[in-house]
Amino acid sequence: MSDAKFKKRRVGKTSLELTELGLGGATLSGMMGNEVPDEQARALVSRALDAGIGYYDTAPHYGDGRSERLMGDALRYRHDDVAISTKVGRLLTPVRSEATRTVPRNWTYPFPFEIRYDYSYDAIMKSYEHSLQRLGLGHVEILLVHDIGVQSHGEEGNRKHWADLSSSGYKALDELRRNGDVKAIGFGVNEVPVLLQAFDIGQWDVFLVANRYNLIEQSPIEELFPACARHGSSVIAAGPFAAGVLAGTDVWGPTNGAYQKAPPHIAEKVGKLRAVADQFGIPLGAAALQFGTAHDVVVSVLTGPKSVPELEGILAWWNTSIPSGFWAALKDQNLVAPGTPLPNGTVA
Repeated sequence: MSDAKFKKRRVGKTSLELTELGLGGATLSGMMGNEVPDEQARALVSRALDAGIGYYDTAPHYGDGRSERLMGDALRYRHDDVAISTKVGRLLTPVRSEATRTVPRNWTYPFPFEIRYDYSYDAIMKSYEHSLQRLGLGHVEILLVHDIGVQSHGEEGNRKHWADLSSSGYKALDELRRNGDVKAIGFGVNEVPVLLQAFDIGQWDVFLVANRYNLIEQSPIEELFPACARHGSSVIAAGPFAAGVLAGTDVWGPTNGAYQKAPPHIAEKVGKLRAVADQFGIPLGAAALQFGTAHDVVVSVLTGPKSVPELEGILAWWNTSIPSGFWAALKDQNLVAPGTPLPNGTVA
């Protein structure tokens, strides 16, 4: 098949541009029990590069360092052509054996490390340096605060982490940006309220929002997206398939970030969406993939295939022509929130 052609969009007020389609690094490190051997992961990233995808996201958390290492192996000698984001907020400490691990392992083949949350100045600087070492790179373009918020840490735990970020952590991020070490700073989270609070402590370039803006949920258009537009911040819409439920699986990613079988009300909505897609003879996954970029604040849609064949399917969906009538039908059947921009140039 011929590769997709990717337009680029500018991140906030920066000079950085991202391709409208990006590749996420959580799944390739063995997320949710999927076995992804090293060579499969490297081949996936190499194929994405050949296809023209120019934005790649990873984090120390993914595979306890494994995702950064594998992505770095594939991107190291082609970094001039792409933008990379990684994250801060978790430091990795070594474990001598699985028997001595104190934090449950959430990955199929994790590196022998476990996480410790820390959003302070010193921890962010240390995390940034450690990520560069795992990646084998001299810099990254974007640095994101990872998984901060009440849903991640509870009220009491988040109070401390937010105080650390507000009092010193933001200073580290802003310093790295002002010094030119990174081109953009922001957040990578699953929850929206914390992003609205973020504007109280500084200027952010981009928010990576996972599983919150797709054909299942459009809640960010109410407050977050207008706030981003006012402040000159952009959004990376991760999870266009809602953890897989819009791509043909019954896996669902709820607000707390865990993954489980889709509850009845979600399965019902997916069924209605699929019925419209079948009516127009298109894959629901193609519509889900193309939906996010209709909003002006969204600069990239981030997907997480775990193999080259899955990536090929995503590339085919990206190239699929979606009839304007499909989007009109979603609007007429109230399957998207009022005020949601649609790819046919209308608003629901």
